Amino acid sequence: MATTGRSAAKPKAKPLPPAVRQALSLLLPLGPVEARHFFGGHGLYLEGMIFAFVMDGTLFIKVDAESKPAFLKAGGAPFVYEGRRGPVEVAYCTPPKAALATPARLLPWAERGLAAARRKALAKTKTATRQRRALEGD
Repeated sequence: MATTGRSAAKPKAKPLPPAVRQALSLLLPLGPVEARHFFGGHGLYLEGMIFAFVMDGTLFIKVDAESKPAFLKAGGAPFVYEGRRGPVEVAYCTPPKAALATPARLLPWAERGLAAARRKALAKTKTATRQRRALEGD
């Protein structure tokens, strides 16, 4: 087999934006959080689940009916984008601004986001199980 003398090295990945690097740094106590490209921003994943994302330099954390009131009460804002038929709000909110000061302050909010992601994953599993059983006639 002929070689060209050049190594087949992978192209270097683009450096992460500062806001993503900051979020990853603040989230270190949570565990091995991974950033992946996500709709023009970066999704933050732990345990194979997205529990937060950074869009336009702003951190948003996963919320659900159980956790969203705490985010809103603390001054967080929901993520809203302009859809075809008007504004669309998704299940992510900013943490309180003070939470972005230190890992210790952000950790409780990130844990709420991870818990919301786990609840959603569990609900999906239960729905899939019910659908499978219905198809099987159980």
